[in-house]
Amino acid sequence: MKEIIAIVRPNKITPTKEALAVLGFPALTACKVLGRGKQKGILGEVTFNVSPELQRQEGSMKYVPKRMISLVVADEDVPLVVAVLIKINRTGKVGDGRIFVCPVAEAVRIRTGERGQAAL
Repeated sequence: MKEIIAIVRPNKITPTKEALAVLGFPALTACKVLGRGKQKGILGEVTFNVSPELQRQEGSMKYVPKRMISLVVADEDVPLVVAVLIKINRTGKVGDGRIFVCPVAEAVRIRTGERGQAAL
């Protein structure tokens, strides 16, 4: 099993959730996060008023609002899920996000006690 963590643009969360559900991956965790990449912030990503002074400075935002999606899938499903995340979230512009794939040693469904693949 692998955990896939994706950091995406806020406006891409709904199409991402819908695409994953259609492919049979409706179970996920999503939350609002703040962060920045190598560019140190993107002015076009914020929804509040920014002073003209700040607009002239590239990379001047401390943090950019993003959404983080986390889901655990079987090893064989990783390429499909990653491909869908890329297809939905790639705009070709700075700030498209990141995908991390991490190993999961164990999964347990609390209600039933099922373990491993059955717990997904």
